[in-house]
Amino acid sequence: MPSPIDPDALRAQLSPISETTQLTPEAHRYQSYYGLDLPHHGETRRHLGRFTVHGYEVVAQAWYPEQPVATLLVLHGYYDHMGLYRHVVDWGLQMGFAVLACDLPGHGLSSGPRASINEFDEYQAVLQGLLMEASKLDLPQPWHLLGQSTGAAIVLDYLLNATVHPGLGRGILLAPLVRPHGWRWSRLTYEVMRHFVTQIPRRFTQNSGDMEFLKFVQSRDPLQPEVLPTAWVGALSRWIPRIEGAAASAHSPIIIQGEADLTVDWRHNLPILEEKFDRPEVLRMPEARHHLVNEREALRREYFTFLSERLR
Repeated sequence: MPSPIDPDALRAQLSPISETTQLTPEAHRYQSYYGLDLPHHGETRRHLGRFTVHGYEVVAQAWYPEQPVATLLVLHGYYDHMGLYRHVVDWGLQMGFAVLACDLPGHGLSSGPRASINEFDEYQAVLQGLLMEASKLDLPQPWHLLGQSTGAAIVLDYLLNATVHPGLGRGILLAPLVRPHGWRWSRLTYEVMRHFVTQIPRRFTQNSGDMEFLKFVQSRDPLQPEVLPTAWVGALSRWIPRIEGAAASAHSPIIIQGEADLTVDWRHNLPILEEKFDRPEVLRMPEARHHLVNEREALRREYFTFLSERLR
């Protein structure tokens, strides 16, 4: 059966995200396939477009409630893409936020070698590009940054090492990546394998308690990468010491962490983040696994309530 989404063809027909254009039939099909049309939000305006940064064609999309009071900028995790983040978009719109998100290079509809990156600095360039697009779109401030896993790593890197935008609101870190689970063994394996292979087959994990989501990702999502490039692991290995050695920050992000998470080494990561940031607000969830954005509904409701109370 042919794939319902052709990322290259769809990307080629997109205008810059900062230009207001009607969604094409292909863009409508894409958003409908992933539930990003969110019909229960009525007349919410939707844009799908692109911007160029660091040689990548990055695909972004925006949702506008009638009178937005702030903006939520969303960065997805490794192997993810915007199509999997409808629950976050739905919550943001319920809060009265405009929502702006993009596919990272090598993911979803964006260009680049699948699931790869040269250096994590390129992710920072993408975030800077997304902030620039938010400015062009004149999105209401404050601009809250929400990242899941690798997306959270991009946010925390920005908070620790960049001159932040004056309109920045809160940083929201869902299952933030500093070190992955079993990093010592993974790094040793990488040092051996990088001399022989450029990628290895991806291994899908039970990273959510939502079984329907897991089935969808493994069998019905045409935008899922199927390899782990050694280049990405190498970029991660160079990024970790830079983050762990960064100076402390006056920012106070909100951190949500599942204690059943076997993807990131949260027992190592949380003390690092609590040391780097000024009194971060931390919600630890004993039953939650790694993919918090697509955890089962009761757990999503718990942390969205926690976030809502702090962002109203």
